Amino acid sequence: MSPTVLPISKIPPTVVGHPLARAVAILVLLFIFLLGINALGDGFKSLGSGALDTFFAATENPFTALIIGILATTLVQSSSVTTSLIVALVAAPENPLPIANAVPMVMGANIGTTVTNTLVSLAYMGRKEEFHRAFAVATCHDFFNYMAVILLLPLEMATGYLQKSATALASLLTGFGGLEYDSPIKSGLKAAVEPIKGAIHAITDSERLQAILLIGTAAVMIYIALMLLVRVMRQALHSRVETIVSRGLHKAAPFAILLGLLITAMVQSSSITTSLLVPLAGAGLITLAQAFPIVIGANLGTTVTALLAALAVTGPNAQAGIIIALVHLGFNMSATLLIYPVPRIRNLPLRAATRLADVAVRSRRLAFSYVVVMFYGLPALLIVLDKLF
Repeated sequence: MSPTVLPISKIPPTVVGHPLARAVAILVLLFIFLLGINALGDGFKSLGSGALDTFFAATENPFTALIIGILATTLVQSSSVTTSLIVALVAAPENPLPIANAVPMVMGANIGTTVTNTLVSLAYMGRKEEFHRAFAVATCHDFFNYMAVILLLPLEMATGYLQKSATALASLLTGFGGLEYDSPIKSGLKAAVEPIKGAIHAITDSERLQAILLIGTAAVMIYIALMLLVRVMRQALHSRVETIVSRGLHKAAPFAILLGLLITAMVQSSSITTSLLVPLAGAGLITLAQAFPIVIGANLGTTVTALLAALAVTGPNAQAGIIIALVHLGFNMSATLLIYPVPRIRNLPLRAATRLADVAVRSRRLAFSYVVVMFYGLPALLIVLDKLF
């Protein structure tokens, strides 16, 4: 006999955890996340320029950089992890990733993060009407982010407006003294990373291997800390988030966008916000038009993680980390302002999602093929073609 599983909202507080213990856990996990970012920068500093030349040369092609962002995010199932790693690469004390190379990678991370809620919608394939509603809501996020890249990547390549505006804003903030004070958190991170380095130095005398181990350790710390942070926040806010979303469904679009932004910023995961909409859509409690502004708000809210990561970096290239985090924010804000206010443009991703859902209901094979091709097959094919030609 299988045990009874209670929904989170029904689990007694003693099982979920005391609020004070949960708050301590959140602070500890956040510190580990920031520590991982700091250690990653030190690892790339130790690795040297030669080992990074091939990767940096590949990302000089904006389309290759875009694909790397897509694939990296689909593999780790989190744009927050990908953008945090990009911040660390850009802000590395030595041999940093050029900001121009990183901009398309950030855009690719936005596309890659949509795979999670699309996969969630596949669970409804056995019930055609529910699957149609769920799949349409899930894939409108896909189409919105692809559309954003199609519009903004060529514009950025031609003008560099995202990088220029982010640089100007970062300089303005620095001018007000907002980013250059001697933060006790940064001092604590520097002190905390030393034992990690010491343990790695005890394993091997090879500087190259030490750098690789430090990079690997930092990446694991970032991934695990973010995943656990998301889990703790989800446990703390799950029932409240459901209630807030349900109450916000019939509000005006700006309120719904703000709602999606705040929820995602709180739980540190746009995937949770958008995936929560899928079962609501499947049950017929939310329409595609009602879900869409919440999805857009989730895109804006996910930029908070990169901004947090940027606050952890130190050294001469710390401001570059701030700049790429602001690029991420600027990209999502630009996409929102370009696409959502104009009904004819706003309806394009909704129509595409609806038509794709029509096809998916008729053929499960095509639904699976869409996920495999759009998020894995197409990026991999483009990388191969780029190598060949």
